[in-house]
Amino acid sequence: MSKTKTIAVFGAGPGMGRSVARRFGREGFQVALVARNQARLDAYTEELAADGITAAGFAGDLADRDALPGMIEAITARFGPIDVLEYAPSGLDLLKHATAVRDADAASFEFPLDLLLRTPVTLIRQALPGMLERGDGAVLFGLPVNASIPAPPFGNIGTAAAAARHYLHTLHADLAGTGVYAGLLQITGPVADSDAGDFVLENYDPALLPERQNPADLADAMWDLYLKRDTFDQVVGMTGA
Repeated sequence: MSKTKTIAVFGAGPGMGRSVARRFGREGFQVALVARNQARLDAYTEELAADGITAAGFAGDLADRDALPGMIEAITARFGPIDVLEYAPSGLDLLKHATAVRDADAASFEFPLDLLLRTPVTLIRQALPGMLERGDGAVLFGLPVNASIPAPPFGNIGTAAAAARHYLHTLHADLAGTGVYAGLLQITGPVADSDAGDFVLENYDPALLPERQNPADLADAMWDLYLKRDTFDQVVGMTGA
């Protein structure tokens, strides 16, 4: 009898994270939700349970790398090994640390590098050996599109996102033939229903912003990446992409 698969959603916010949890849950996955706010996680868990999806919330700060091994242990104790590690941290936290490229100094890169590179590397090093041993699994990232397209007002974020993209692309190449997949969803524009999306609409001229992204569409795109595994990344929300 095959084991029920588990997805761990790191950065389970009200927009994309919640939608990814529901999308994979509909496919039979158990869902571990990770974010700082336990009350929100409890609400999401109840929503998923109403849809017949088994889920649990694990409160934790993704910026606290010392706590990450314990977080992985708690998830595996509840659900068993992680089959899909999905990482899309709070865009709001990143926006609050945004520095224009002309104003960026060495210190301005520390927070985005921590959140977009150092934390996911720590998580992946915990989960990847088991995936490789089983010959099956996936690491899925959600990053802003300035991982590959310059956006000068967010220079420190884009630089860190580009580093994360390169890391994941290299991991994707290294995992070829192992049964484990690494893939990336690059997101253009604010995500509807998300904290970051609300922040952008409140603080930037809407006429200058890309179209808002439907989180359910993003979740479908993430599922498509996982299922097909025929490309490294996909850009969502860009005309012609």
